[in-house]
Amino acid sequence: MSITEGVLVLADGSVFEGELLGAAPPNGVASGEVVFNTVLSGYQEVITDPSYAGQIINFTTPHIGNYGVNRRDFESVRPFCRGVVVREMARRHSNQDAEASLDAMLCRYDIAGIGGIDTRRLTRLLRETGAMPGAFGTADEAALRAAAAAERGTDGIDLVAEVTTPEMYTVTDGGARGRQRTIVAYDFGIKHTIIRQLARLGTVHVVPASATTAEVLALSPDGVFLSNGPGDPAEVGYAVEAIRGLLGEVPVFGICLGHQLLSRALGGETYKLPFGHHGGNHPVRNLATGQVEITSQNHNFCVAADSLAGRVEVTHVNLNDGTNEGMRVLDAPAFSVQYHPEAGPGPHDSRYLFGEFVQLMDGGSGGRAASAAGGVMHGMPEPMYGVA
Repeated sequence: MSITEGVLVLADGSVFEGELLGAAPPNGVASGEVVFNTVLSGYQEVITDPSYAGQIINFTTPHIGNYGVNRRDFESVRPFCRGVVVREMARRHSNQDAEASLDAMLCRYDIAGIGGIDTRRLTRLLRETGAMPGAFGTADEAALRAAAAAERGTDGIDLVAEVTTPEMYTVTDGGARGRQRTIVAYDFGIKHTIIRQLARLGTVHVVPASATTAEVLALSPDGVFLSNGPGDPAEVGYAVEAIRGLLGEVPVFGICLGHQLLSRALGGETYKLPFGHHGGNHPVRNLATGQVEITSQNHNFCVAADSLAGRVEVTHVNLNDGTNEGMRVLDAPAFSVQYHPEAGPGPHDSRYLFGEFVQLMDGGSGGRAASAAGGVMHGMPEPMYGVA
């Protein structure tokens, strides 16, 4: 296999030499906001998470691609990230469930990658200076510098509009047991694992991010779920308006971007973190129990807890930097967390939160958390082109 040399250039002028992987960048340039992710496994779920729209993912784990990819582990119909950076791509994959190599999947979905990069040096740089725009490819260094300088990143952009479903669809679980609830899930960039967890609680109507309060209430939901998603919550004002109308009318559970949008609906403020939280090993303390949960996270923005004084009770705190990781609304049946309780592919410490959503929907009468077992999902979107 021929090797094509490439260069990664950051907005601060830093240069990293490597070898191109995946699809060829259009016009020799792939650009986006460069962030690092600390997962040890689950690279397919990370790459296909819509929350990475507009971003180039730098994997801190040095060896990527060793177990291949498959249709089941897609978290959306296609990847929305701008590119992938790795230290070393596996020369061959080996797993009984593998249907193709990671490199083949990147090519299929026109996602460019670059390998042979000193990802440890890159990660330390991003930790010191913060996430920043970058560009890589076969273009000359001057063109890459210009592309990095012109890249807008994720500030002040509505990236949700790029990833949300264009129309409502319904998902059911053929193996679900017990009471069948009606749940409306906002798709701000929702992951398939989240839909599977919700479908074990009842029938799930996944609606576009632009769905109004009236459109949601017309579905007579027992509860409304606010999903994860990419970008700046300040640019998704239409969703904030809809959420504001839902508060007090129906139980609400939000995660990640949904947590941020709920806070803005309550009059709170959000701000951008220096390099965000991206990985599957972030420690979060549950203030009610004192227990520490190891959580999966993927976000650049954060809720300013002080801006919600008197409106919410803070329930969870990040032990790395003390930022807000969860809250419960004081005057409405609503709560949210900044992380991913569905945790595809893991860890699963926080799946109990789906049980709390059940209790809220059932009027506090109790309820069991989503089980790991389940039937065939009917209505789940398939990858647009498969993986091979």
